[in-house]
Amino acid sequence: MKKLLLILISLFCTSEIMAAGGGYYIGEKVQTNIRSVDSLRNGAKTYMNYCMGCHSMDFQRYNRVAEDLGLNEDEMMNGLVLTDAKFTDKMTIAMSDEHAKKWFGKSPPDLSVIAKARGLDWLYNFLINYYADPKSVTGWNNLTLPNASMPHILWELQGIRTANFEVSTDEEGNELKEFKNFETVEAGKLNEQEYKDLARDLVNFLDYSSEPAQLIRMSLAPWVLLFVSLFTFLAYMLKVNYFKDIH
Repeated sequence: MKKLLLILISLFCTSEIMAAGGGYYIGEKVQTNIRSVDSLRNGAKTYMNYCMGCHSMDFQRYNRVAEDLGLNEDEMMNGLVLTDAKFTDKMTIAMSDEHAKKWFGKSPPDLSVIAKARGLDWLYNFLINYYADPKSVTGWNNLTLPNASMPHILWELQGIRTANFEVSTDEEGNELKEFKNFETVEAGKLNEQEYKDLARDLVNFLDYSSEPAQLIRMSLAPWVLLFVSLFTFLAYMLKVNYFKDIH
């Protein structure tokens, strides 16, 4: 209950920051499709392989993900899960908050509702806007979240890039930096479009995980609209019958 309250508070606070602007760089819009099972499976695979070492999903279970993604127990536990977790377990991690703070300086956030807290475009741009920065503690920086404490865990896939900025000063003498472009230093295992597709699928999975019930809600939507349309027609015919003798 305490952890749920903290996540809700975080969601509210982050929403307020986003509403105020926050200085975030959102260069591209992401087009996701939560109905795409292939996209969700690819996103789940990326999350399990690259994200789950540090980021938990305490409000999600393996069996629920398997059911929604059309996977049986063997496909889920032997194909995606890299630990000895049970099929009915929550998607937690072994790393404790104490160890996380000792190793990283802070505890990596739970990703159960990160898509609701940050927004899909923010997450997508965060994943694609990393660049090498020797002045940073981690050796990386990010346009969308400057001085992020999280290193670029997907660098082998995207490659190594540097960012070029145009530096100027305002009337008060303050230094201003305007992003111009990225320059590739070392190519990754994926080309630019393939990496963006991987980032999109990961964001799609995070969107699904923030509200798994939306798959059910969206599947029922056509039937609900059909019922409302039918009820409206019957109500109209009833009204016509009641008022046919009134002039």
